[in-house]
Parts: sequence; structure tokens; C-alpha cells
Amino acid sequence: MTQSQALKILKSGCNVFLTGSAGTGKTFLLNKFISYLKKKKIWVGITASTGIAATHIGGRTIHSWSGMGMKQEMDEKAIKKLIKNEKLNDRIKRPRVLIIDEISMLDANRLDLVDKICKAVRGNSLPFGGLQIIICGDFFQLPPVDRERKAKFAYESLVWQNSDIRVCYLEKQYRQNDFKFVEILNKIRNNEAGQEELDYLKKRLYKSIDCSITPTKLYTHNVDVDAINNYELFRIPGEEKVYYMTSRGSKELVIFLKKSCMAPEELKLKVGAVVMFVKNNFDAGYVNGTIGKIIDFEDNGYPVVETKLGNRIIASSTSWNIEENDEIIASIAQFPLRLAWAVTIHKSQGMNLDVAEIDLSKAFELGMGYVALSRVRTLNGIRLMGINEFSLKVNQTIVQKDCEFRALSDKIT
Repeated sequence: MTQSQALKILKSGCNVFLTGSAGTGKTFLLNKFISYLKKKKIWVGITASTGIAATHIGGRTIHSWSGMGMKQEMDEKAIKKLIKNEKLNDRIKRPRVLIIDEISMLDANRLDLVDKICKAVRGNSLPFGGLQIIICGDFFQLPPVDRERKAKFAYESLVWQNSDIRVCYLEKQYRQNDFKFVEILNKIRNNEAGQEELDYLKKRLYKSIDCSITPTKLYTHNVDVDAINNYELFRIPGEEKVYYMTSRGSKELVIFLKKSCMAPEELKLKVGAVVMFVKNNFDAGYVNGTIGKIIDFEDNGYPVVETKLGNRIIASSTSWNIEENDEIIASIAQFPLRLAWAVTIHKSQGMNLDVAEIDLSKAFELGMGYVALSRVRTLNGIRLMGINEFSLKVNQTIVQKDCEFRALSDKIT
């Protein structure tokens, strides 16, 4: 399905599951739909399963929006208490549309709980209390995490089965244009990658990348990422510039934004530092994931970034907001940069990288290799530091379910 076909279906008022492989423009299309709704003055609840994903579409987590927090279940007494919360009441009653992005990380129990809360608050027994529901994501991405029990995927929830959800499966690749690389990613996605694909990927082991910019390192654990970034910055001689994040609005929501946003509260930079833009600004010439190097500082202190393509961008402070009924209720401001010698594979989800150094020797989760590799535009943009057969495995249950989603999408195109 094309983006224009999917947008027409979104505008029609149907409940929709918007999906597709990494790089097909799901978040881009969501933002386009959100803009359409705002122009039409249609109230919309904008949410995602993670804070990072929520900031990409100007919303909040579904946990915060619904009032469920981290609970998996709530009894009638707890829900009645929620109904008495005026802000939550207004937040759930006013919209006609509810968007939930990065659905792969929201388990079935919590999606059913969102449904239960919406019905109670809106006084409507229809799924999600009568809201048009737009669910977006890719189940090959990071799965729901539950340390106490095996979490079920969102599509296994009762409300999903009862909501007459139409599937819009985006096909066109906007991130990768390397035919062989796309073929390998598709084989991994279908759990068909074997020794041939492993051997082909191994050609990138310890290979240098023809690029003036040091590639971003993707690691599995935060401790490795922070250590690398701090060490690399320390190694650079010269004056260090420090930029502090500012904030306004509800303390609770500001804390949420700070935890969710990839820009640090205290940003330390030097000339020569490798950085990554962490927000989209097409007019300014960068997107979330654009890599560059600090080459100078303006007289006003603004960092000057040179990208891989040689473009010179003067970074300026930007804001991450949470809106409610067209009003900004919380906001943080910082330069949209972070040190980018290294990031975690989890944090790289949703990004477009030109070059990356990836270590998959310690991958601990099915699909982690697919997530890491699919961040990068071309195979020649990857330097592998380690890889094994497990890196090429994805959840077989999802492979089978994905075939069903494709078939359902084909029926309406």
C-alpha cells in the first residue's frame, strides 16, 4: 500500500493498524495525518508506547494519557477514581481520534485496559469508547517487556479483535536504496536468513567506511554507550561548551519529557565532537538521526555542524512539547543534539543513520539484529564489530502474523 492510499483510509474514519517494515515512513505519515486533523479542528489524542516515540509525534505515553501508569489491571474502584480526575476526563472525552505509536512495545493486557478506561470515562460501550483508533508500528521491532510473565502482543487483546481494525501495510522503502541490503533485511524479517546472508554481512566485519565522519556505534547496553561518548569527548583538546536544558509546565510532564527526549539535560560539546540530531527539521536540513561533526561555534554560542554530505548547519535551540486541546501544557528546550560516537540499539529505533558501527555479538533479544541493521541506509555504511547467527533471528510467530497483516492490507487496496 502507498502512503497516499493509507492516508485516505486514515481520513475515512476507520480504525486502522498502520504498519510496514523499517524505513517505510510510518511516523512521517502519522505526522501528516495529525496535521490534517488539526487543520480540520478534530481533537486527537496523540500517544505512543514509549517516551521517545511520543516525542517524535508531539504526544505523551499511552500510560500517562490514559491514567493507567504502569498498571496492567485496574478494578472498578480505581477506574471510578480516574473518572473524578477532571484533566484526565477532558483528555479522554474531547478527542474523536486516538493514536498509539510503537505498538510493538505495548502488551495486550494494557491495550485492553486502555479500552476499559476509555469506555468508562466516555460512557460509551463501543471499543475505546467510540474513538477512532489508529495503531501504528511494526511487530518485528522491540517487543513488550514483562519480567513477571510472558507478555502477549497487542494484537492478541480482546479490544483489537473487536474493533474492526483495517490494516494499512506500507511497502515502499524510503530509507534503504541498496537492493542487496534490502533483500537481506527482508530475509531476516521473514526468518529466512541463513549462512549465505551471514557470510555476506560478515564482509563488513571490521571494514572501514568511506566517510569523513566517525560512524555511530550501536551497542546493546547503556553503560557501554555512555563510557564511549564521555571518553571520546575527553580525548578532544580544546574548550568545552556546556548547554543546559530549560523547561516549563507541569513538573510531572517535564520529568517525562526529560526522560523521553534524547537530547541531554546537560549537553557538552567541543569542536571535533561527533553529534547526532535528535529531532526532525526538514527546513533546516536535518532529520532525527542525521550525523555530523562540530566544526565551530557562532559568536552567540550556537554550534555549527557539518554533515556527512558537507552541509553546514547552525544548530539552534528547539523545544519538545506536550499538547492538549491545542495548548502546550509542558515543554523543554535544548539544542537538538547529543554526542553520537555511540547509542544503544534500543535508542536507535526510529532513526535513519548514514553510517554505523554495529556490534551484534551480544544481542540478547530476537529481532535486535534486524532493528540495528535496518537503521542504516546502505550495507557499505555499516562496520560490523561482531555478529552471530542469533542476530539474524526474529520471532517466528510474528513472521506468520505479518503474512496475515499483508493479506488483510491487500484486500483493501
